[in-house]
Amino acid sequence: MFNHILVPIDGSETSMLAVSKASGLALAFGSRITLIHVIDNYPFIGVGADYALGQNEYLAAATASARAALAHGVEALAAEGLHSDQRVVDGHVVHEGIVDTAVGLGADLIVMGSHGRTGIEKLLLGSVTQRVLQDAPMPVLVVKGE
Repeated sequence: MFNHILVPIDGSETSMLAVSKASGLALAFGSRITLIHVIDNYPFIGVGADYALGQNEYLAAATASARAALAHGVEALAAEGLHSDQRVVDGHVVHEGIVDTAVGLGADLIVMGSHGRTGIEKLLLGSVTQRVLQDAPMPVLVVKGE
């Protein structure tokens, strides 16, 4: 039913729950899994030159964090006997990076975690998961945090 599952991960416990759910689906359907982590390469746009000077340090730290999150996901899948592809994706808008990657790779399911923000926190911070649900042309399975 699902040939290729895309799992965006950020290193959080919730994203690892999504990896676990994707693992079960992959075992059931013989699916391929691709893990991705989206990095905003331009977080300092519009904040002034003083902040932009730290961009190289930010990118190095963000890339290291992305690789660590992906390695954790790969390790969890390997423990289930599953191989996965992984990618660090550059994207100024995270939800667009997720959807564009899913479409580009021909994924037929996105499995992702939701941090469960509500109220003013959701209003101020937004919801990557909500935006993926709105924009993705394929099904999205949302795994809620515990």
